[in-house]
Amino acid sequence: MCPDHAHLDCPSSNGVLMPAVNLRASLILHALEEAEAELIGKAVVLTDGKAGTVVAVSLDELHGLRISIAGHDGKWPVSTIKFVQN
Repeated sequence: MCPDHAHLDCPSSNGVLMPAVNLRASLILHALEEAEAELIGKAVVLTDGKAGTVVAVSLDELHGLRISIAGHDGKWPVSTIKFVQN
């Protein structure tokens, strides 16, 4: 595992060294891609009763992951998902 210091270099998946801060940013973007793959196109119901299909997932520096739902204006924290269709 890479030390948690931005000035140290860490190996990437292709063996090239990258600064720890770049590695953390890469891991965040990878997690966002995984969340998009898991949520986009899924039917959801939010805790406030809004329901629909997830059309976008975004990263918000204040709230973390947020979702956009077809037919509703706005973005909601992913934590408000009450039900995801399997």
